[in-house]
Amino acid sequence: MSELGMAAAPSAPTEVDSKARKALWGAAIGYAMDGFDLLILGFMLRAISADLQLSQAQAASLVTATLVGAVLGGIGFGMLSDRLGRVRVLTWTIVLFAVFTGMCALAQGYWDLLVYRTIAGLGLGGEFGIGMALVAEAWPASKRARASSYVGLGWQVGVLAAALATPLLLPSIGWRGMFAIGILPAVAAYFIRHSLHEPDVFVARSKDRPKESALHLLVKDRETTKLSLGMVILCSVQNFGYYGVMIWLPNYLATRFGFQLTQSALWTAVTIAGMALGIFAFGHIADRIGRRPAFFGYMIGAAVMVMVYSRLTDPMQLLVGGAVMGFFVNGMLGGYGALISELFPTAARATAQNVLFNIGRGVGGFGPVVVGAIAATHGFQTAIALLAALYVLDLIAMWLLIPEKRGAELT
Repeated sequence: MSELGMAAAPSAPTEVDSKARKALWGAAIGYAMDGFDLLILGFMLRAISADLQLSQAQAASLVTATLVGAVLGGIGFGMLSDRLGRVRVLTWTIVLFAVFTGMCALAQGYWDLLVYRTIAGLGLGGEFGIGMALVAEAWPASKRARASSYVGLGWQVGVLAAALATPLLLPSIGWRGMFAIGILPAVAAYFIRHSLHEPDVFVARSKDRPKESALHLLVKDRETTKLSLGMVILCSVQNFGYYGVMIWLPNYLATRFGFQLTQSALWTAVTIAGMALGIFAFGHIADRIGRRPAFFGYMIGAAVMVMVYSRLTDPMQLLVGGAVMGFFVNGMLGGYGALISELFPTAARATAQNVLFNIGRGVGGFGPVVVGAIAATHGFQTAIALLAALYVLDLIAMWLLIPEKRGAELT
């Protein structure tokens, strides 16, 4: 056992108190803003490009800049959170994100908008890991996975809100007005900062913080490096499968077979509902039967449903199948917060959450490109087989690299 693990710690909470609930709300709101912001940006690219006379490459780079900023912010703010505290740094990320999202409304051209998006991305990238660490430390071990899944539901709420609000508001307030709405989370940050408390385990462990940097703690020995590698594989497959299936597959079916339903608001809403149900269910399953069995079940379900969905031809089948596929493909999102929190110590928990998941997000961003290229050169069935094979890789990584930690107290 490490020095950190041997340090005295407060007795673990056994019931969900008001502090834990407030921590959950604060983290879920932050993650909902992430989903809302990224989706409205995608919806508004055409309007922004027309107004500022951007090329297609420039418009796409706005999304890239946001994601690059998110990766950098995830690393930097994760380390700050492990050093200075969850609540304080979470508030900083929300304010930074909100202010520079609002600044986008004042952009006069490509370059200043690119800068605003990059800085907003810094704040956006820090929220996920810090929020997950905060909730994992505040909730009892017996309910840790479901608490993490509730935070994951925040993303789905943000995505759904963007899908519903953008068509209604964009025609009347324009893209600048949509960005101006982004300043509102700064108000929420004020209340979050004054209502949340640092988890007892963080306060106790901070007194015996190791000298090594949080990044070094992710690879401090062979066993820890194996855990980090396993989580990078899991997070990469999670994001690769999500973006590959949810972005590439609907467009492919619509282009080749004329299935316009796969690009409709109805299909999006039903699929998101399936994802939300999958995330909710995952947390409860993982708390009852264990992390590994829950992940194994969802990985197998994802591999099967990707294959099944690719063979559907009836519009109603596509609608229902999209929800079932979303249940498994994105349902695992509810488990990473609890799993990473249990694998890594308090001194590196937020850093692990942000670094490992954002590496996976970076790899996953290539999903639509890779799958689309394979489909173009080797055929549709080969591309689908690749996606299914990725979940087999997921199963192997979970089996060989990730131990069961259900009910474990945090070190």
